[in-house]
Amino acid sequence: MMRRVGWYLIGFAIALGVFGWFLPTPAKSAQNGIPLQPVATVAHPPIDEMSGIARSRTYPDVYWVHNDSGDRARLFAIRQNGAVIVPPFVSRRDSSNRPESAPPDFEGVQIEGATNIDWEDIAIDGDTLYIADTGNNFNARRDLAIYVLKEPNPRETVRTHVLKRIPVAYPDQKAFPPEDAWRYDCEALFVFQGKLYLLTKHRPARQPDTPDPSTTLYRLDSEATDRINTLTKVDEHPNLGGWVTAAAMSPDEQVLAVLCQAPQQSVWLFQRPPQGDRFLSEGKATQIRFTNGKQCEAIEWVDNETLIITNEQREIFVIKVSR
Repeated sequence: MMRRVGWYLIGFAIALGVFGWFLPTPAKSAQNGIPLQPVATVAHPPIDEMSGIARSRTYPDVYWVHNDSGDRARLFAIRQNGAVIVPPFVSRRDSSNRPESAPPDFEGVQIEGATNIDWEDIAIDGDTLYIADTGNNFNARRDLAIYVLKEPNPRETVRTHVLKRIPVAYPDQKAFPPEDAWRYDCEALFVFQGKLYLLTKHRPARQPDTPDPSTTLYRLDSEATDRINTLTKVDEHPNLGGWVTAAAMSPDEQVLAVLCQAPQQSVWLFQRPPQGDRFLSEGKATQIRFTNGKQCEAIEWVDNETLIITNEQREIFVIKVSR
C-alpha cells in the first residue's frame, strides 16, 4: 500500500502538498522546489564552513558541528537557534548579567589524536561520536578514516581525545585516482543498527566541480585500528538529481534522510526496507525538492518528524516531516 507523506517548512504560513511514497526516481525538472528560509544563523566566527551535524542523545538541544577541510581537529556544540554552547569557565557575561555568550575567539572542543584532513560528516550512536575524514575530491587519498570518540559534556569540556582511528578503503577502487569515473568521495555518514554506513559523492574523472547524481552505499563491518578496513558495498542509486552531501537515520531507524546538492537541491526520504539494508533500491522513497539553500552540507533529525539542515554559510533550516 502506498503511504502518504505530508511535510511543511517551519516558519511558512502555507500548507505544502502531500507526497506519496514512490520508487526512487528524481523529478524531471531541476527548477522546481520550495524556497527555504533560515530559522537561525550561527554567528560564531570560528564556525566558518559547517560540514556535518549530529544531535546529542544525552544533552537536550545540543548539536555537534564541525568545519570542512583544513580546520583544526575540533567540534562545536550549538543549539537549534544557532547559539554556541560554551563552558562557564570560558564564557563571558556582560554587565547586565545576561546569559553567557560565546567569546568570539572560543575555539570549541579540541580533539587530540585526530587530524582534519577533510572532515565531511559526523554521526552519533548513544554517547559515541563518529567523524568521517572521508572527503576525497580528487579520489587520490589512501588515508581515509573514521574517528571514534566519546561524546564530551559541552558545558564542562574544551579538550578530549579520540578512542580510535578506523582506516577505511573502498573494495572497488584500484587506482588513485581512477582513470574513469571518480566515485570515491564521501560526505555522508550514518548509523543503522549499530553499523556505520557511507554514501559516496560522484563526479566525472578530472572534473571535480561537475556533479554526477549517482551514489553508492557502503557498510563498515570491521573496526580494526592497525590495518585498513575494506568497506562492504551494499546498494547504489543511478540518479538522485544531485550529488550527496549528507545523510542521517531517524531516531526510530525507520527513515533514512539523504541530502542532495547541485544540480537539484533536495532531501530524499528512504523508508526502511522490509529486510536488510538496501535502502536505495528496496526502500520506498519520496523526494522533497527545495531552492535557496545555498551550499547545504549537513542534515540531522531533531525527532522522528523534524529535520534540521545547515549550510556552509552557517544558516539553519528546519523541515517538518509527517509520516
